[in-house]
Amino acid sequence: MHTLSQKLNKLLSDRAELDLSLARNLQKSILQEAIQGKLVPQDYTEEPASMLLEQLKLEKQKLVKEGKLKKSALTDSVIYKGDDNKYFEKNGKIEKDITNDVPFEIPDTWVWSRLSNLVILLSGRDLEPSQYNSVSNGIPYMTGASNFRNGNLIKNRWTETPVVISILGDLLITCKGTIGEMSFNTIGDIHIARQIMALRSSFVNLKYIQYYLSANIQELQKQANSMIPGISRDTLLNALVPLPPLIEQARIVSKIKQLASIMSR
Repeated sequence: MHTLSQKLNKLLSDRAELDLSLARNLQKSILQEAIQGKLVPQDYTEEPASMLLEQLKLEKQKLVKEGKLKKSALTDSVIYKGDDNKYFEKNGKIEKDITNDVPFEIPDTWVWSRLSNLVILLSGRDLEPSQYNSVSNGIPYMTGASNFRNGNLIKNRWTETPVVISILGDLLITCKGTIGEMSFNTIGDIHIARQIMALRSSFVNLKYIQYYLSANIQELQKQANSMIPGISRDTLLNALVPLPPLIEQARIVSKIKQLASIMSR
């Protein structure tokens, strides 16, 4: 027979689980509203996102010419809405109907884009035990989800022979094992293992991209095609992103932070 104390503890535990579930559902709803263009008002005087895509394309071409980016990172993918209200993707000379792939309608100033158009993606590489240390020699070596804690990075290994280097400001995401842990690189140069990818962009608000990924991480996980849970490089690059104008991206990020602050009180 349960004592009164046990019943009270059970009620408190159930209440805590309910509160947590409600908070998660509310957070998910906020992220969905954000990426559908329903969280903040649109300003039709702002430069449309299509112009932002052009800037990104020119920047990548410049990096290729300077030898800072491989030519394979360039993409000709352009997504547009036809007069028949269907969505088409043109990639070089190939054009196809992708209407069934587009999950929802977006505001007129937004565009759909593959993530490959928006970021430079670095895939990590594992090091041999002889290549890293625990005594702070070299630059930090991030191996996986154990280095991510509440949006911050934990340093516990270092290397003097880095191969894949993430730089300050990159968005890091765990892509194998524990999937979808994310953190911004606030440290500086760090080597990332194969369980981690780094997203880099000079023209897109990476915080908005983080919110997009958070809202879609389960869909990306479903596309994992191996026995070990994971998100492949191609899956991530091929993801369809609803892209707002740059100024609106900042407004969305600010609004989500404001709502998160209210929810945490």
